[in-house]
Amino acid sequence: MKLSKLIPAIRQQDPAIRSNLEVLLYQGFWAMFFHKIANRLYRMRLYFLSRAVSQHSRFLTGIEIHPGATIGNGVFIDHGAGVVIGETCEIGDNVTIYQGVTLGGTGKDVGKRHPTIESNVTIGANSIILGPITIGSGSKVGAGTVVIKDVPPGHTMVGEPGRDTQQDISFRAELTRLSERIAELEERYTPSSRA
Repeated sequence: MKLSKLIPAIRQQDPAIRSNLEVLLYQGFWAMFFHKIANRLYRMRLYFLSRAVSQHSRFLTGIEIHPGATIGNGVFIDHGAGVVIGETCEIGDNVTIYQGVTLGGTGKDVGKRHPTIESNVTIGANSIILGPITIGSGSKVGAGTVVIKDVPPGHTMVGEPGRDTQQDISFRAELTRLSERIAELEERYTPSSRA
């Protein structure tokens, strides 16, 4: 993403911003600015320099993004203190990440070790997403959620460990249908209904 497009993208996602100048006070803006430089150096195999830029960014912003992470357009890190994004993490377009989020590894994987976050995902504060899993497009991860398995597109995960709320809804609907059927059968087969 060109930095000239970063300011409008951030303004679009945060209604609290009153001017383009105010964006320059956001940690997330500077973290993305420095990541673009660090990532370019990383792709040029200038690993020490890329890490030096990312560590400088971490010192200034409190946001740690490994220079090898792939980050799409319109990614917004809001109240970003404590955000950690690992080396093999891939983040799509228009993703919102709140403070304290970890996109990390489990320590057991080699190669692709960090999550893939598809486009239009929202990740709530203090969430932890671990391992080479995929968070599907349009999904939401609630604050404080721990996710260690794939999330289908458009689903919402909450809790520790993360539970898919769409599955919760399906389960509740099935329980309701079973309860109604049991009530119907009880009514049909109780002695008072046969008299």
